[in-house]
Amino acid sequence: MTSPQPVTDLMWAHWKTKTMLSAVEVGVFTELAKEPLPGPVLRDRLGLHPRPATDFFDALVALGLLVRSDDRYANAPEAAEYLDRHRPASYLGGSFLTQCAGLADDLTEVLRTGRAARQARDGRDFYRAMYAASDSVRAFQKDMTALSMGPARAIAEKFPWERYRSLADIGCAEGALPGHVLARHPHLTAVGFDLPPARAGFAEYTERLGVADRVTFQEGDFFHDPLPSADVLVFGHVLHNWGQEEKLRLLRAAHRALPDGGAVLVYETLIDDERRSNAIGLI
Repeated sequence: MTSPQPVTDLMWAHWKTKTMLSAVEVGVFTELAKEPLPGPVLRDRLGLHPRPATDFFDALVALGLLVRSDDRYANAPEAAEYLDRHRPASYLGGSFLTQCAGLADDLTEVLRTGRAARQARDGRDFYRAMYAASDSVRAFQKDMTALSMGPARAIAEKFPWERYRSLADIGCAEGALPGHVLARHPHLTAVGFDLPPARAGFAEYTERLGVADRVTFQEGDFFHDPLPSADVLVFGHVLHNWGQEEKLRLLRAAHRALPDGGAVLVYETLIDDERRSNAIGLI
């Protein structure tokens, strides 16, 4: 079984491009050509908002455009040569901004203001909008499958499912996680837990994978309804949407739903501890 990562990396490649373009536009590489700088100093010189600045700089580290040492940032050799606008003989940034005019405008605005680019800034507003019509629900579910396909297959192989008999996927979307886990482990059954409009897409996808006879869909709102009971409760790309208190509230609800010896499994686009490798997580 192959990994979808070569394909999904290309799906998110425009995020990396936008990050580089915004860095050129706000002058990151030109400012660091003068001297290495601590993050707060670099942020203030560029007029960036404190909220997104550190993740932005560390994303540039993960992209190989900056290096970070003792909390000071400096240009990587390639960025120093090709992205400093004061080196006209080798500067390529102007061409990139022309070729991709407007592509990074929303990200640059976020960096300068600290305000979300979309109007729906609260997680509940986002899901209310996504689940308001059948077309947007299906589009969102397919996006979540694209985001979850790699983790679902890895979890199916690496998690010790032989110790358990059932799982519940909280915020299941199409059901990529339970679908691929059940396809690999015929002794398991699963519950997909999500808002009512997700039912049709869940039924269609799990039928396509040949596991429909071992899954059920349970309608519910995880902030208002009890979570389904199962040996393993899964939160995939769920917890990042919420603040710390809401995260804890969901994990406490999971604890109440678990039997003795049960497990909670969380997967996300996680930021690596050193903040040097997972550029997409930082972006």
